[in-house]
Amino acid sequence: MTDHPAPSGARGAKRRGTLSFLRDIVVIVLIALLVSFLVKTFVVRSFYIPSGSMENTLQINDRILVDEITPHFSGYQRGDVVVFRDPGGWLPAPAPSTRPFIVEAVDWVLSLVGLSAPDSDDHLIKRIIGLPGDHVSCCNAIGQITVNGIPINEKPFVKLLPGESAPEVVPFDVTVPADSLWVLGDNRDRSRDSRYNQDQPGKGFVPMDNVVGRAFLITWPFNRFGLIDFHHAVFAGVPSPSPSGTSP
Repeated sequence: MTDHPAPSGARGAKRRGTLSFLRDIVVIVLIALLVSFLVKTFVVRSFYIPSGSMENTLQINDRILVDEITPHFSGYQRGDVVVFRDPGGWLPAPAPSTRPFIVEAVDWVLSLVGLSAPDSDDHLIKRIIGLPGDHVSCCNAIGQITVNGIPINEKPFVKLLPGESAPEVVPFDVTVPADSLWVLGDNRDRSRDSRYNQDQPGKGFVPMDNVVGRAFLITWPFNRFGLIDFHHAVFAGVPSPSPSGTSP
């Protein structure tokens, strides 16, 4: 008994079916990439933590998600943890990359869909202490920061070195300009934040235009998975700034 070749029409239909299947796969992948790109660009972004300036809230190499869209509607609050671009002079000049081109290319592609965060080293993450118009100063007689004349108990989130009762005092007395923030790291003795950049052109303030969004979730490592605590209650007694921008 001999096999008969499949009719040419059947072979053509099979080929067309395979091409149609491959086309559908390509379209699905492209749509998925586009959706991931739009989400990463306008809704949520992933970053990793390269330093210990926010310990113990965030640890080195933590992966976090940053909400880019909600603050545009609700605004920011004192205590929020925010990611922002360098206002100028806060970070050292980046060293030239020594990674192979193919590694850079793959990392760039992954960054488009939020699976990599190669620009984490170009951003900073700190906690908001002062909002526009707030009068923020350091420190009172017992080492507390005051916001609009009210002392803040930062013990719930500030990391203290062994034997310390308060972080090292770095004096400042500022009124936050419109559309700007005053930010500090939780690891106060290991954070080059607003206090240490008062001699820069921006005088230590972070323009709102530089803020990427509010960090809200630790995604990696899994044993640290969870929401980031903003400790809004710490600032609950702070009044709104007076129209003159001074303490009430």
